[in-house]
Amino acid sequence: MNKTLLAIDIGSSNITAVIARNNLDYKINILGTGSSKSSGINKGVISNIEAASKSIKDAVLIAKKNTTEEFDSTIVSISGAYTKGIRSAGSVNVPNGLITENEINQVLQMALYNATIIPEYEVVHVIPISYKIDDSSDVENPLNMNGSRLEASVFVLTAKKTALTNIKSAMKIAGLSVNNFILDGYAAAISVLDEQQKKFGATVINIGSTTTEFVCYRGHSMIYNGFIPVGSNHITNDLSVMLHTPPLAAEKIKTEYGDLLKTSEELTNKKIRTPRIGDEKNSSEVSLEYVQTIVHARVEETLSLVKKDLKKSGIHESLGAGIVLTGGMSKLNGLKELTTLVFDNFPTKISNPVNIENGYLSFEDSKMATIVGILLYSLEPNRGFELDSNKNLIKKRKTNENTAKMEDDIALSTAKEKVVQKEQPKVRREQDTSTSKTNPDSATTLTRLPENSKKKGVGKIWNMITEWF
Repeated sequence: MNKTLLAIDIGSSNITAVIARNNLDYKINILGTGSSKSSGINKGVISNIEAASKSIKDAVLIAKKNTTEEFDSTIVSISGAYTKGIRSAGSVNVPNGLITENEINQVLQMALYNATIIPEYEVVHVIPISYKIDDSSDVENPLNMNGSRLEASVFVLTAKKTALTNIKSAMKIAGLSVNNFILDGYAAAISVLDEQQKKFGATVINIGSTTTEFVCYRGHSMIYNGFIPVGSNHITNDLSVMLHTPPLAAEKIKTEYGDLLKTSEELTNKKIRTPRIGDEKNSSEVSLEYVQTIVHARVEETLSLVKKDLKKSGIHESLGAGIVLTGGMSKLNGLKELTTLVFDNFPTKISNPVNIENGYLSFEDSKMATIVGILLYSLEPNRGFELDSNKNLIKKRKTNENTAKMEDDIALSTAKEKVVQKEQPKVRREQDTSTSKTNPDSATTLTRLPENSKKKGVGKIWNMITEWF
């Protein structure tokens, strides 16, 4: 059945609205798109309902200019800033011996019923991690299988009721209602991960303007999510503070000169002039090497905080497909290499979302990962069974068995290759011999910042980070 959807991604820097529908062949047809600058949103959380409402309304009005078709439902992204993930399990009897969608729904509802949910939180996702039929464990899809008892282990994502209520209020003021919610990190993962990455385990790190969100996948299921209130805007702020230059000038410096791969030799003798705060008619001279040190410090610390969270969760070493970077800051030159180093030579790649062909714009951009994931989640359900924020069962679309088998074969082959890559990492320590054109001994990105550099060059930044966390 065709349905027309309004998808809204509420970001800290921009709000994106897309009106789309699915065709009979499950192809997504984009009808209209709109974007507006975010207002009243701070680090993923609504701080001013009136301002946020206006930003949402502006984006939707732009999207509606391109189509006269009315949408049937609205789905909105939520930030990981106010979410908690918990594990639960449930089991049900199978009276007729054949497992149908009804039994799958029942077992997921039972697992949700058994979950210990904090009163101030409500359910957003219930995602099965694994199934068990009688004595057979690790069943991927129990539909149409035979047995007398079905068990499910699930990941339950919850969000603060007040945060969700604020979103609904902002939407209502804009003349809109909310039919469903989706975690933005989950949406990003849906759009950028391929089947082998989902199966063998990967972490998607989505670095935005003011937040960094990460989601862990394993066995085709989201098993963990995390949030850090730090993004690319913090690099701008660091540059502004350390260089004593206005934020607009700092943003320009970040955009034009932010680079983690430039060698020390390339940067030592290169200088730029920057306007001074409060005295913009005059300027100061700073070295690009110092600029890179500031950028490097913030990015390395952000990645280190993600790594610390993952290690604490106990799943860091079980993500065979490694790290996948997306979001606006993933375009920073050298981010992939630094991430590989911080995460102890885990396979790392920068991934763009699946491009949805349309006549408006290209969605094949890392900044569009969340909105593309929302559309795939809503209009092209091919992940498996799960419960949405209304506790309704999302049904898996049927796929060709031969195609699925071929994907599994490719996945296994790719996983083996990545294991070899992990044993023989491309990013080498200083004493290794590099085959690249750049000498690793002089490349800032291939070494962690020395403690004295952190203390002397960017001491203020590190003190602020310590206070925040």
